[in-house]
Formats: sequence, C-alpha cells, structure tokens
Amino acid sequence: MPSGWKFSVEYLFPPCYALTMEITVHLPDDLSQHANPGREALESLVIEGYRTGALSSFQASQLLGISRMEFDGFLKKRQIYDHAYGVEDFDEDRETLHQLQAEGLLRA
Repeated sequence: MPSGWKFSVEYLFPPCYALTMEITVHLPDDLSQHANPGREALESLVIEGYRTGALSSFQASQLLGISRMEFDGFLKKRQIYDHAYGVEDFDEDRETLHQLQAEGLLRA
C-alpha cells in the first residue's frame, strides 16, 4: 500500500443506538503492508479497551461484530484472561438466579 495509506473503520451501532461513528487512522508503511491492517488495529483497540475496563465484554464484542461467546474465544485464542468468567462470577449468577426464582420472575 502506498505511503500515507488510510483505512476507515465504520461501526454501526445496534438499533438501540442512534449514532454511527467513522474512525480514520493513518498507518506507517510497514503496518499498512499487513494482510488486514484495519482489522488488526481494531482488535488491538478492543483488547486494550477491554483490559483497562474502558469497554465491557458486550461493547468489545459489538465492536468486533461477534457474539459474546465468540469474544470469549477471541480472548482465549490470544491468551488474554483478564476479567475472565470465574467461580466468583458463577456464584453471583447462581445467587441471582435463585433470587429471581424466589421472586417468581423465573420458573424453577
């Protein structure tokens, strides 16, 4: 790709959002030679946003255009275990389930 090559990433928010945003990034020649520099840049942005807590797993998966479960696989493939779903998360979810069932909001 020629020097100063630009790529654009357009993210269309889910229907519940009224905004769209286009981001343009100028890449140096060495990076613009990669097979898919736009995707690499987006993935790096998402990973860093997720690691720092700036993005939730839902937001990160939406930016990548994949499901929440696919996002878990995306992280695992890259050996990223920050904020991984653990035993404490499971216990909290189980407690929430029991509370909802006790309140009659979910069937047992």
